[in-house]
Amino acid sequence: MESDQSTATSTRPVREGLAHKRAAILSAARELFVRQGVERTSMDAVAAEAAVSKRTVYDYYGDKHGLLLAVVVAAGESLIATLQQALDEHLSDAADIRTTADLERALTDFAVSVGVSMLGSSDYTATVRLITENGALLPELASHPLNVAPEEAVAERLAHFASTGLLDAEDPRLAADHFNGLTTLLAFGHHQPGAIDADRVRQIMVDGVHAFMRAYGSR
Repeated sequence: MESDQSTATSTRPVREGLAHKRAAILSAARELFVRQGVERTSMDAVAAEAAVSKRTVYDYYGDKHGLLLAVVVAAGESLIATLQQALDEHLSDAADIRTTADLERALTDFAVSVGVSMLGSSDYTATVRLITENGALLPELASHPLNVAPEEAVAERLAHFASTGLLDAEDPRLAADHFNGLTTLLAFGHHQPGAIDADRVRQIMVDGVHAFMRAYGSR
């Protein structure tokens, strides 16, 4: 990665900064990283796109590596918030889920909600592209809480339904991985950048949840 003074700034404390400036810098960096590539994007270009000084970019994020990591982490936090909202709406303890049929409907509604939200978000799809293309530059993500938080949130709910006898899941974390693979990850693999087919997403989720329940639903 182009240093862009990163060696000189990597150990310097970064400022908390003003929220609107931080948001503008992250938005500008994400757009430029995706459009031009991380290597070809200079800190000067990010500053110009965000309408802030180059010094402000360095003060807030330290260097280009810190900026790329911040872009990815911000998108991860947004994803977790979306996921948690969908969990609370469709799979909370207060939901009227008494049978495996109830659970399949609730899991389908949850998966559709998350899938449409994610695939309809340019921020999310851009960030997935950044991670795919620059994962080697972000070793911190391997141990970052955001890397496991979504699956753990789903696993907690699956463990709850296993405890009520609706699922046969001895390893809820593995079940969450299977659920994700059959639903959101599969839908993302069929997603065409720049467009979202909500009907297609819903069908993938319906089929994926049905397959999951065939494997994990209590008999």
